[in-house]
Amino acid sequence: MLKKIHHIAIICSDYEKSKHFYTEILGFEIKQEVYRKERQSYKLDLALNWNYCIELFSFPNPPERTSRPEACGLRHLAFEVDDIQSTIETLSKYNIKTEPIRIDEFTQKRFTFFEDPDQLPIELYEV
Repeated sequence: MLKKIHHIAIICSDYEKSKHFYTEILGFEIKQEVYRKERQSYKLDLALNWNYCIELFSFPNPPERTSRPEACGLRHLAFEVDDIQSTIETLSKYNIKTEPIRIDEFTQKRFTFFEDPDQLPIELYEV
């Protein structure tokens, strides 16, 4: 029945700031960008390594979502990296702070978290 995750939709509070974060800092490729006048909303389709995976939306006055303390619902996004330390160093050049590196108790792999401009937790997981 289900084959794979098609995409993740993210509503941001500041479209230009989030667009810059996901494309210029995290390196997502823009597949398509449209402005939907009737909804006063941008829709930005983003790909990572040629795989379409995020729809970034803007809407006027979206309600805030509780992120911390952890609330019910989507907990975080996780991205696979080859070298967690070099990724952290790259993020730090953009003044993005990460949590201390932790070790997954089951896989012994290293991981850490940081946040997007709307405090959505993002995990880096070293493979």
